[in-house]
Amino acid sequence: MLHCRRLLICFISLFLFIPGFAVAETPNLMIVTLEGSISPMSYELVNEALDSASVSGSLIILIINTPGGNLDATFNIIEAIERSDVPVIGYVFPTGSKAWSAGTYILLSTNVAAMAPHTILGSAQPVLMDPLGGAVPVEDPKVLNALEAFLVEKAHMHGRNETASRLFILENLNLSAEEAIESGVIEIIASSIDELIEMLDGTEIDTAEGPLTLKTLDAEIVQWSPSLRVTVLQFLSEPVLSYLLFIIGIYALIFGVTSPGYGGEVLGAILVILGIIGLGITGVNFGAIILLGIGTILLLAELFTPGFGILGGGGLFSMLVGGMLMIPAGPWVVSQEWLNTLRMTILFVPPIVGSFFIFAAYKILKARQLQPFIKGVVGGVGESVDNLSPNQLGFVLYQGEYWKVKTRFSIKRGAKVKILKRDGMLLTVEPIEETVE
Repeated sequence: MLHCRRLLICFISLFLFIPGFAVAETPNLMIVTLEGSISPMSYELVNEALDSASVSGSLIILIINTPGGNLDATFNIIEAIERSDVPVIGYVFPTGSKAWSAGTYILLSTNVAAMAPHTILGSAQPVLMDPLGGAVPVEDPKVLNALEAFLVEKAHMHGRNETASRLFILENLNLSAEEAIESGVIEIIASSIDELIEMLDGTEIDTAEGPLTLKTLDAEIVQWSPSLRVTVLQFLSEPVLSYLLFIIGIYALIFGVTSPGYGGEVLGAILVILGIIGLGITGVNFGAIILLGIGTILLLAELFTPGFGILGGGGLFSMLVGGMLMIPAGPWVVSQEWLNTLRMTILFVPPIVGSFFIFAAYKILKARQLQPFIKGVVGGVGESVDNLSPNQLGFVLYQGEYWKVKTRFSIKRGAKVKILKRDGMLLTVEPIEETVE
């Protein structure tokens, strides 16, 4: 009996201390969509989803469809994925989608990499945005070597093709789903989420908590939606949109200052703040702020001078250059076509929008310089309600309204008077029926 008890204790100890694979209970499968350009707000979205999945005990299927984006935000997303205890399955989906540049980094950092047929990944060489020259590939060996080592290490960590990972950066290699699985870059090709879930069942992965065998066949699929805060920030963080908000806000402020009472200053302040939030310019170049300030002052000065000359041209130029400097410099891991779109926005939006607001403000200023006119006042006939004396003010009744008047004559109460001139709310009159005393 004692011998049997010792054997039982040994067996339990062996079971507890020999490492092995844990089998996940049937979890929820949380579908998280990461699309559009990668920005700091993309990190907020992924991080919030990871926290939610950790609380609910879910797995995440991260649907990726992106042209790339900001490199710092990409690293933050990867770090959040790797430090989380939530398994993340990267999935380039639907058909026709791409995981270019930053999307490639993120896909190769997930626990399982999957693609739908006829999707693409690759082109991971970083680029810098030159407002005048367009997208310029980064050629600095220090940067390229660092990124190459980073991506190769991610491939090694998940048992994927290290050579292809190197070529993604050095030669901007692009692979279709079929080429990627043949090269050992991804693990699964699946035409739909249901097919992906079926193929994931029984897959063994490494997580921050140790080895894990996925059990997904009976999982409940949950379509995750970000909070309102993250939704708003994600919308604002699109660089083209945030730049448009910022530049329109600047011109609206100018319009509001020159034409108060129309709400331009309020709208401008809101748009500028939203643009700054979207751009994430906490470390903005101080020179850009100075240029924008100078541009604003010059444009305001131009509004109060005739014509459109050096002041206005210099103001628009300062706004243009300052706006260029306000765009985060990068480096970016994004397609050159996307950066070229951003560059064209920066080059053409300031003069077009600026010209519109300057024209509107100029017209309002000109209108305010015109003398007010009310048809029928000058030349009209009223009735004196006071005994009027020369160079003293009194009142007359004209078309049922009391008007303050002055005259060179003495006029009795009740006498008919002719309106000679109007100066604001003051009329100049002369008698008609009564004689001068």
